[in-house]
Amino acid sequence: MPEVLKAPLVVEFPFTRSLGPVQSAFLTGLRERVVLGVRTGDGRTLVPPVEYDPVTAEELHELVEVAATGTVTTWAWNHAPRRGQPLATPFAWVLVRLDGAGTALLHALDAPGPDAVHTGMRVRIRWAENRTGAITDIACFEPHDGGPAEPTGVTGEFTDPVTGIVAPARLDYTYSPGRAQSAYIDALSTRRTVGERCPSCRKVYVPPRGACPTCGVPTAEQVEVGPRGTVTTFCIVNIKAKNLDIEVPYVYAHIALDGAGLALHGRIGGIPYDQVRMGLRVEPVWTDGARYPDHYRPTGEPDADYDAYKELL
Repeated sequence: MPEVLKAPLVVEFPFTRSLGPVQSAFLTGLRERVVLGVRTGDGRTLVPPVEYDPVTAEELHELVEVAATGTVTTWAWNHAPRRGQPLATPFAWVLVRLDGAGTALLHALDAPGPDAVHTGMRVRIRWAENRTGAITDIACFEPHDGGPAEPTGVTGEFTDPVTGIVAPARLDYTYSPGRAQSAYIDALSTRRTVGERCPSCRKVYVPPRGACPTCGVPTAEQVEVGPRGTVTTFCIVNIKAKNLDIEVPYVYAHIALDGAGLALHGRIGGIPYDQVRMGLRVEPVWTDGARYPDHYRPTGEPDADYDAYKELL
């Protein structure tokens, strides 16, 4: 039985967003060790604040300071913290209704064990030593025996407000390609591109999927396609990716290899980015030891007629 292929994969990118006045005030307040909520038309105070009432959709703007102390409304014990979580040692995830708030805030509670946590327990914010205007300015919550903390009198007006945040998004997983894509990967190691033909509609899928998504039948007949192909559509990339040593701008395209019934992705090189076009005929460029083409370059052939690839857009 052939070896099952698998590989660890990481999808990671920074998510950048601007902030409206309510979220800006909330995060700037955390930087200043102040928690701000927003008051609704019926007198509720929402923490974290939102810009529109979730019940009436009314725009909200009246900021209200709440205490840095509160009550646990529910909790769950995290016995094995993961990378990027608030604490490196076991802790409790808790919903805390801060004193003066009408809703609960989700965060971590530093406690010695699950027996030390209960619904209704009093807690207070432990502020991070270095604060930048992010939810992580609250390092965690900790048990608290006293009453509500005294308000500071902050109204939400700040001289240097936070106007945007960058939130890293990351997904770690192990990928196993299965029979059809394993054959595709093995063929790439010999600089060949192999797809599979549907026995019903006769479309050749590259990369193969093991079944035809249109007809719903298994595929097994291998078909070698390419190596040349046609650019069906493309985009110009102007933002440099982390850990990708390619100067911007560059072109990333859908390429229909000759004989394939499905376009695959590839970078276009060997031509100025503003000269790439639909119908451009291209061929793969391999580097030593690579398991897939580094990029595709023009072949010098006349452009393909639109009718030859319009069904692959």
